[in-house]
Amino acid sequence: MTVTKRHTLEVLREPALNNAANEHIGNNYQSDGYGEMVLDGTEPLDVSHTSALVCHGLILCSPITPKVTVMVHMLNLYHTTHQCCPHLSIQAYIKLLCDMHGVLFHNHCSQQFSITLDIYLQVLAFVSNLVHCVLQHDQPDWWLKHSCPPCTYRLQDEPAMCFSMLFTQDGNDSLKQVATRILDGDVDHVATSLPTSEHTFHHEQYLTHEFVDKFASDQQMGHRLKMWNVFNESGVFIVVCRHGFCLLIADMVQSGEQSKYALAVTSKLLDAFGPDLGGSYDIGCQFKTTLASSVLGKHAQSLNYMSLVNAFMLDNLTTYIEGLGLEDLEGCEWAFSKSNALASSTRSITSYFEHSDEMKVYANLTKFLLNNYKQALNILSNGHMTLDRLMCKLRVSDPAIFKLWLDKECVYLKSLLHKLPEETLQMEYWQQLINLATSRQDLEVILSTWTIVTTQSAAPIWSDSSATRRRETMHRHTQENYKKDLKVVQELEGCLRITCHWVPEDKEWQAAAHLVANQKYQHALDNIERLVVSHIFKLSKMNHYLILTIAGYKLRKHIGKALQMHLAAIQAALTHYNTAVKALGHQTLEFDEVVEYAFLADFDLLRDTQQDVSTCLWASPTAQLAINTYFKLCQAKEEVVCLNVEIHHIMTYLIDKDHYIQACEALYQDAHPALAYQISRYHTIHSRFTPLHLHYLEKISHLPGFNGMLSPGISTGEEDMDEDADEDHGATLEEQCEALQNILSVTTDA
Repeated sequence: MTVTKRHTLEVLREPALNNAANEHIGNNYQSDGYGEMVLDGTEPLDVSHTSALVCHGLILCSPITPKVTVMVHMLNLYHTTHQCCPHLSIQAYIKLLCDMHGVLFHNHCSQQFSITLDIYLQVLAFVSNLVHCVLQHDQPDWWLKHSCPPCTYRLQDEPAMCFSMLFTQDGNDSLKQVATRILDGDVDHVATSLPTSEHTFHHEQYLTHEFVDKFASDQQMGHRLKMWNVFNESGVFIVVCRHGFCLLIADMVQSGEQSKYALAVTSKLLDAFGPDLGGSYDIGCQFKTTLASSVLGKHAQSLNYMSLVNAFMLDNLTTYIEGLGLEDLEGCEWAFSKSNALASSTRSITSYFEHSDEMKVYANLTKFLLNNYKQALNILSNGHMTLDRLMCKLRVSDPAIFKLWLDKECVYLKSLLHKLPEETLQMEYWQQLINLATSRQDLEVILSTWTIVTTQSAAPIWSDSSATRRRETMHRHTQENYKKDLKVVQELEGCLRITCHWVPEDKEWQAAAHLVANQKYQHALDNIERLVVSHIFKLSKMNHYLILTIAGYKLRKHIGKALQMHLAAIQAALTHYNTAVKALGHQTLEFDEVVEYAFLADFDLLRDTQQDVSTCLWASPTAQLAINTYFKLCQAKEEVVCLNVEIHHIMTYLIDKDHYIQACEALYQDAHPALAYQISRYHTIHSRFTPLHLHYLEKISHLPGFNGMLSPGISTGEEDMDEDADEDHGATLEEQCEALQNILSVTTDA
């Protein structure tokens, strides 16, 4: 390695130390006192001058004739602050520096700082890639396969789990980017000269547009709403594991949340992790059908992929799926609640998620395991007593009956989707008879008021004839409606083999009328049940969200408006419900009574269905509580087993990772000390949370009921660093250092 290349790597050791305040820079430079060096720009600089400035911790906004340079530690301060607080924009940061030092702010200062920040980020990205290459982290999909230590770190002789990995996926439209368009009046042509963040700072987490579009159907490819045409990127679609690590990101380009994004991330995860994956989606049941009919259908089925949903659906509902433990699969909601702050000032969404994973999610990893372990043990200690008391009240001795009750409930709910075809035709025939009687009555009224005009009673030709034409049109329409209703009645009589019309005195008429009235009641009942149940879930989720977060004025206003709209819908549905129950002689409901329901058991809606399940033992509120308690206990036991495996993973990972990076650093210490220093910085950054993890793991081991182990295991894919690896990577090391030198020296002026 040449002296220049080695010196270039040494720039990133400690820039602040290389830029001592009392060191002589040169006669052509002066400092403005707030983090920038101002050059006179009288003569162009060559490569040696540029490198010299960089070696002193200064980044130039123009390498040939620069007038402004920015100190590296000021760029690092903004970069770190922006990752912790995405609301901080470049303009606000520059104004802050100007106000601190009494310097007048100009708009071009922000542009100059933005240029130097781009160069600084490119240098960081290159050095990071160089370190990852040395650590053998540049293999295809390496980051995806090692993104979450508890999920992806595999050990020998570990117990088999129902799911090899659990993840949740969802889209968010807060991070929109307005499209840059050609100024020729044609709004359908988008200018593509400016690179997007995906091309500038590409990361393995990002799925390319070309890869995503492979899973787009013809209908999706041709479907572009005008609203989405305004934006080039309408949001992001992410995948988050159960511990909160972001696995994949895809830009939603000029479209809403289409199925191609979910199919693309599912395909990527299936290829990376193989069988027994469980993926949650808020439209999981619909996506299950979409996945089965797509090109991934057979592949996903062969790998035993399961599509999950965490609310409102009995099939694949997380409460009753074996192997899920206490996982609520709401990771995307938590991720979006934090990333929404990027909407006002977005520079690199991938950088944000990468920083969040390394500094926030990873820092809280073992605390997450500790809290889940406490929750599971608490459920196990209190749940058994509750279940025993409920079983005594129900006079049940075998807990296995709860699974049978769940199957009966599932059969009942599925039976509601199917109606007897003969009853359906009878109800339709009765309704058509009502329609025919109404149209016949309208026709009789029209005929009774029909006026025959003679030559003697005809109006003068100059009079207004619009009233006559309206009456003629009404007469024609009434006749057409009567003929149409009569034809429908005749067709239904042929299907039902009815020889003469039903009349109100017939038993068939009365039975069909009762079925129709009951159907209207059922529809009103289903609607109000849906709204009330949704209202209960919304209140519980909003209450949980407001407790765990600090809600601002806008958020409180938005929540209040949403609740008002929901209550208005409940009131309208309640009016239709009371109208329907009056026809059957049932008791009506009051609005104040409905909105005060706090539990599903308070709203007894199963009493007047076609199949009266109110007398069934499994439909009682006590039985429903017992079923939920039983399955919650089963989930707690599964959670303990899963946590024991994950604790073993993280303990082994901490030890293996530390040994491996230390070996890599020692290997390059003599040959490439600057590179070894970058490896040591990488080691320092990634081991800063190790004492915290060990502290929480020790607290877990002291929990009453802990039955896992903290001794390290043996990894199935443990990385080995030897001399052969050194030879393989040493051949390209010189070229990579040369590329780093080019980043610092070559001009970017266009």
